[in-house]
Amino acid sequence: MNALDVAAAVCLLMGALLALSAGLGMVRFRATLNLMHVATKPQVLSVLLVLLAMWLREPTWAMAGPLIIVAVAQIITVSVAAYVVARAAHRRSDSGSGSS
Repeated sequence: MNALDVAAAVCLLMGALLALSAGLGMVRFRATLNLMHVATKPQVLSVLLVLLAMWLREPTWAMAGPLIIVAVAQIITVSVAAYVVARAAHRRSDSGSGSS
């Protein structure tokens, strides 16, 4: 086991822990801003850490290309995830105040 394997294992473990914390935060938090934060920031970092771990296991340009595409797509689409969480929270808050 060399240094790259150890670094990959650490990145994978940290990514998994961040994904777990994001999932627990989605269940635990109720405020819209908290939900938007927990749905985007730890989740994106966890995906990037897992992608880095994958590249550290096989550090070649052939492996880096698809991983970079996935990383960029994840970073770009995180704003959409935050928007969906905010919209769902807004709709939930409006549904209880029905005006007849």
